[in-house]
Amino acid sequence: MCSFNACKYNKSCRELYQRIVSKGKSKKLALIAVCNKLLKQAFAIAKSGLIYDETYRSTLIKN
Repeated sequence: MCSFNACKYNKSCRELYQRIVSKGKSKKLALIAVCNKLLKQAFAIAKSGLIYDETYRSTLIKN
């Protein structure tokens, strides 16, 4: 699965994985969550036609 490599090299995926595992969830569940995150990112990039930007923040999210 690509989620193994994403947990190694992608900062946001690594943080998601560690956050889920630290809550006591199984590692398999965390990998599936990372996989879903990657699918959502890939679909959004394909749909928008924009180049991947690691620092991108959605305007829909209020911080």
